[in-house]
Amino acid sequence: MSRILLVDDDMELTDLLREFLCAEGFDVTVANDGGRGLALARAESFDALVLDVMLPVHNGFDVLRSLREEGGPGRHLPVLMLTAKGDTVDRIVGLEMGADDYLPKPCNPRELAARLRAVLRRGRAEAAPESAAALSNGPLKLSPDEHQGYWQEQPLALTGAEFSVLQVLMKQVGDIVSKEVLTEAALGRKLLPYDRSIDVHVSNIRKKLSEHGSSRDLIINIRGAGYKLIKTGLA
Repeated sequence: MSRILLVDDDMELTDLLREFLCAEGFDVTVANDGGRGLALARAESFDALVLDVMLPVHNGFDVLRSLREEGGPGRHLPVLMLTAKGDTVDRIVGLEMGADDYLPKPCNPRELAARLRAVLRRGRAEAAPESAAALSNGPLKLSPDEHQGYWQEQPLALTGAEFSVLQVLMKQVGDIVSKEVLTEAALGRKLLPYDRSIDVHVSNIRKKLSEHGSSRDLIINIRGAGYKLIKTGLA
């Protein structure tokens, strides 16, 4: 049974979501403020975190930043942000800070369950034997066994979603991969209208690679078609 940490200060909503998710086979722990949520995420082992943006004590961005910067289990914990409906800025900020996906509020419990299953399915696929072969493109290497990426042997601090996006691109190095394919293969869901998740994840990957000396043009955007990882023979 997958353990889910749900952090939201709307007690009526959390009661509803917990009841639904438990009936769907999830084990749900609830926290109603960011301080309690952060403490639970640090102290216990969860398979995914559902995190509201607007929270007392610590807001969702502060919780996410702390987990991603601490370097412990929280760095790779899948995080699904709950954002205000139509608030594109919060969605992009959350993704830029390392969230794996987002869902606008008020959210449909069935859609939340589907998103959680997609995140958990991706994690299981990464650990499956058929995904275990190491991938390399010059100085860029991915080790699915470790769930770790490297540039010139230096580890990259990739989130789970970023690792999955880069893994899909590396499996098709030199080819254009559409956003539709990237969204389904890496995030486990359909591409939605005005959905910029893949764009932000790719931007984050480029930034992390460039911090280690890579050209930002290693991954290029083919307007209207998708993204392409350039094949390189550099060691």
